[in-house]
Amino acid sequence: MARIKKLETNETKVIRSKKSKKDHLQNVISLRISNQQKTTLEKLSKATSKSISDIMREAVKLWSTKRRNLCQD
Repeated sequence: MARIKKLETNETKVIRSKKSKKDHLQNVISLRISNQQKTTLEKLSKATSKSISDIMREAVKLWSTKRRNLCQD
């Protein structure tokens, strides 16, 4: 979706709103983890510049892919 913004110099500028994958994510899952696991997630988050949610989504994807591959063997 694009918006048009009129500038003071009679120029127009198209502003595109960026919709990320996160915009359509609606489900929330909570889980209990140890202090050590939380610390590990926070360190990973800081080191990779990814959110903890992004890291957990990636972990689920990796785990399910590995599991699927194991079941096919």
